[in-house]
Amino acid sequence: MIDKVASAFEKKDYRTAANLLKQLLKESPDNHQVQLYVGKLHEVSGKHEKAEKVYRQLLRDSNNNKIITQARLGLQRLEQAKTQLRQQVIAQTKSNPENQETAVLILEPIASELKQEAAQKLASILGVDAYSARLSLPSRGWRLYRSGALGELKFYGEQLSNSGIPCFWTPLTKVNEIEVFQVHYFKEFATKVTVVCENQDKQLGSLVFEWSEVTAQVQGLLPIFEEVVDLNARGKLQRKTQTQDYFHFCDLHIPVRNCILRIYDNGYKFNKGVAVSPQTSQNTIRINWNNLLNYLKTKLPQVKIWSDFTPFAETMLDQTDVLHQIESHIQIFRREKSSWDKAFGLYSSLIFVKGNRE
Repeated sequence: MIDKVASAFEKKDYRTAANLLKQLLKESPDNHQVQLYVGKLHEVSGKHEKAEKVYRQLLRDSNNNKIITQARLGLQRLEQAKTQLRQQVIAQTKSNPENQETAVLILEPIASELKQEAAQKLASILGVDAYSARLSLPSRGWRLYRSGALGELKFYGEQLSNSGIPCFWTPLTKVNEIEVFQVHYFKEFATKVTVVCENQDKQLGSLVFEWSEVTAQVQGLLPIFEEVVDLNARGKLQRKTQTQDYFHFCDLHIPVRNCILRIYDNGYKFNKGVAVSPQTSQNTIRINWNNLLNYLKTKLPQVKIWSDFTPFAETMLDQTDVLHQIESHIQIFRREKSSWDKAFGLYSSLIFVKGNRE
């Protein structure tokens, strides 16, 4: 009967082939030649993921050289089909101006026990080796995996999502559309909250909102760099840049107003507005800051606090092509510009955009 299956494939009579294989699977489910034709049937039916699974299983289980050769050829055809599809998407991207704007593809954390299978899928979808794919999958926090044309990243993102790999993508224009206010102090804490702040044109004013409008808190540490003199391995003096301390930031997201309230420890005026803790001469900025965060937590008990900024930043500090296209909206004095500032601005904005979709 296997000869009839082969004849049906030659004639491209796949309906007959499917009926014959259904019967053969009942009689000889472990027959490798039958399995090979099952893989081919999946392949011609467009079920490439199932076909790939069958071919790879045959490579592991079969000792027949002809079966192994045919399985390898099947995998090659599947890879060629993927390459052609990628090329078609890229061509479509170039022809549609809306798909050409710069976007980012973000990978979300995945459990360690799922990484091996997910890495194989990632490698297959994006055309990279499995080892590199596994290293790219984050266990904690987000990872900026790739930037490029929106249409291309959307194509990859949909394939990854359909394969069970958590991710999302967004154009950078969405990030830059969010208005960021620099908070000076809270003037009133009640059902209605009044905050004194600066807009992006550095105009001072006030904003009134309700606690129920806040959907997320984003906290992060931005390093303070100082140039120091130290001894090198040969005992000679050398100048180098070291992290001396950190600025503490907290963003409050208010999507109904398309804005972020940005607070940071050295910029908040603790001696004005609502007192979040007794003001004494012993109070340091750190004490006041921790009291402010604790107070916000009591007012926003159900709001998620995002605090995995540092691992995200470490994956994108060298992504200068992306960072150059966004505004950090970080108002701290630095002798030299730092990619950490824009990384935090992007991190918070991505959380804002993603949360607004869900």
